[in-house]
Amino acid sequence: MEFKDYYKILGVAENADASAIKASYRKLARKYHPDVSKEANAEQKFKEVGEAYTVLKDPEKRAEYDMLRKQGSRRADGGFQPPPDWQSTHAGQRSHNQSSNADFSDFFDSIFGASGGGGGFRQADDFQRSNNQRGRDIHHKIALFLEEAHLGCQRQLSLRVSELDQNGFIRQRDKTLNVKIPAGVIQGQHIRLSGQGEAGIGDGKAGDLLLEIEFAPHPYFAVDGKNILLTLPITCWEAALGANVEAPTLSGKVKLKIPKGASSGNKLRIKGKGLVGKAGDVAGDQVVTLQVSLPKVHSNKAEALYQQLSECESEFNPRHVFER
Repeated sequence: MEFKDYYKILGVAENADASAIKASYRKLARKYHPDVSKEANAEQKFKEVGEAYTVLKDPEKRAEYDMLRKQGSRRADGGFQPPPDWQSTHAGQRSHNQSSNADFSDFFDSIFGASGGGGGFRQADDFQRSNNQRGRDIHHKIALFLEEAHLGCQRQLSLRVSELDQNGFIRQRDKTLNVKIPAGVIQGQHIRLSGQGEAGIGDGKAGDLLLEIEFAPHPYFAVDGKNILLTLPITCWEAALGANVEAPTLSGKVKLKIPKGASSGNKLRIKGKGLVGKAGDVAGDQVVTLQVSLPKVHSNKAEALYQQLSECESEFNPRHVFER
């Protein structure tokens, strides 16, 4: 009877805990599963891994095996001799779900009796049931124009996902989805599409698709959380005299009152013209920064008027702060 070193078969230390033993078994069982592995000795390896796990996962069987391992002896012919009068407490036991021809080694049967009373790995579907795994989530970024984020939109996505084919091999598959983006999403927000991730293993559920919202650069709007930022050019006379001007927003143009004596850098707030954010949230605002703008070329008449203005306002010096 050839001795079976179950620790070596599973590739774990003698003091490995239950979680390490289970993790190693799952890894090796997947590696040598007859429906997946291409190795010539895959079926035999699969059986050995399952037999080792049957013993080491059970505290009582593992304790008996450890005792036998220390007290037994190796014969010159490579066989193994248990200590005198040694008998397993599990000998002759059989569980209700095991057949009499369970595929264990002679070493296992000589220690624990035929079938060993354990659940075993005997069939590939046992492995499959114990390895049902939820599919992985897929993370994907989606770039939206601000107008799309504000109003909501339909987008078509093309993804490549991994899944197991009917033979148990991992394959890449192209997947196309029509996705509805709700109105008011904000930068960095995640939208979860249940069951649209990678396929599960066995009876495991499919993972989810997590869409992360990104905003494409806009020609004149910027974003700060739920607030929309806009730099609005105004003329020097609008700044000096005050005016009602049109300002763009995501929902169309609105009238904006420029106060008399406005300067570049002054900020005005348009309530409720930002992004909505999550359902039920109060909408953000649009923050408008004024920027006084002058024509690059003036008419003679305009230059004369500027000359008159400089004489009328000769006492005004915006650089007086530097003279302290």
